[in-house]
Amino acid sequence: MDKDRVEGAAKQVKGSVKEMAGKVTGSTSTQAEGMAEKATGKVQNAAGKAKDAARDASKH
Repeated sequence: MDKDRVEGAAKQVKGSVKEMAGKVTGSTSTQAEGMAEKATGKVQNAAGKAKDAARDASKH
């Protein structure tokens, strides 16, 4: 498993927590930061999946 997948998943979780904290506290800036971090994590996770797929394809 590519490290980008792991890091991306961690960012998604961290972003979700931050987004929820922003909602609970009423902080729109914290909520927005969480949403942005979650989106970054999704992109990084997708890049890791692509690397894994390319690595698997080159083995066959």
